[in-house]
Amino acid sequence: MTTEVDCRGLVCPGPIIELARALPGVAVGELLAIVADDPAARHDVAAWCRMRGQEYVGEETADDGVARYVVRRLS
Repeated sequence: MTTEVDCRGLVCPGPIIELARALPGVAVGELLAIVADDPAARHDVAAWCRMRGQEYVGEETADDGVARYVVRRLS
């Protein structure tokens, strides 16, 4: 199961703030996807995962062509 957070229209640090807010609602081992059109999110999500000990699964594309960054909750 993947929880998805729509961050379209948010600029840095908005997508990361929403990622941090949403993570506690996701069970350990589950996926959380951040859909963001801010180009900085590509680097910010991966960096946030490294700093917070979560797994950056990778980048996908949402149905409308916007980037979708997937994180697995590890703790």
